[in-house]
Amino acid sequence: MPPEPSSTRPPVSPRDWPTWIGIGAMALLARVPWPLQRAMGRALGDALRLVLAQRRRIAARNLELCFPEEDATERARLLRAHFAALGIGVFEFARAWWGSVGPLRRGIEVEGLEHIQAAREGGRGVIVVSGHFTTLEVCGRLMCDYVPLAGMYRPHAQPAMEWAVRRGRARYAAVMFPKQDVRGAVRHLKRGGLLWYAPDQDPSRGDAVFVPFFGQPAHSLTSTHALARMSGAAVLLFQHARRADGSYALRLSPMLADFPSTDATADTARVMAGIETMARAAPEQYLWIHRRFKRTPDGQSPYGRS
Repeated sequence: MPPEPSSTRPPVSPRDWPTWIGIGAMALLARVPWPLQRAMGRALGDALRLVLAQRRRIAARNLELCFPEEDATERARLLRAHFAALGIGVFEFARAWWGSVGPLRRGIEVEGLEHIQAAREGGRGVIVVSGHFTTLEVCGRLMCDYVPLAGMYRPHAQPAMEWAVRRGRARYAAVMFPKQDVRGAVRHLKRGGLLWYAPDQDPSRGDAVFVPFFGQPAHSLTSTHALARMSGAAVLLFQHARRADGSYALRLSPMLADFPSTDATADTARVMAGIETMARAAPEQYLWIHRRFKRTPDGQSPYGRS
């Protein structure tokens, strides 16, 4: 098991001051009343859409690639809705790490806990697969009210940010594994643990293959297949979304049948198809500002100089 996150802050150097100021601002924002946070989040989203021109272009291009059946007006509406979701997500993120999620528990709908219980029969571990949605952090915390999720994270070179990540997620995650600690994650699964995992972004390293995602070839990690083969864990999907009234819906699927197979590409395609289904159910909440298709089989990026 990796060492538990420490609450002791690292030494502060002048070059870390901007990060510490940002952390302090997030901690303060986490204490704003939830109805006001939602309103502020929408306004922040509008500002981000104007200020983050490069990310706006990336998101617009992703929507063009993934929703060719929609006209320009509908995609523009979806782009605005996405940035509103991003803005609200900032405040959800702050609450997950620094505040109370009590108000966010009201009206929550949770389905499929019985699928976790079925998958864990005989002491089997479970890989709980989600995608990168604007609700990822807060819904992960909310799901930890019901099941003890562990997670994997990307370590940060900057001490202030590393402290914040480990301290924030230690509030609710059973344990956090650095992404390089595959052995630790596998041991956790072999002991019957649950591992929350989001494998849907274009990786900078690691074994990956091109599989369909919204009809596009998407460079995708085969790690869900590999973790399941090494650990004997079951795999199921975790869908989460913010509903129009501000409440949350958390849904766990039945475990994937005959997973893993001997075909890493086929298994990865199944995982990405599941994440696509989740993204289609709440398209404005998927993280479209990520360059999901930056690698292509022919080496031609669809983003130009974005």
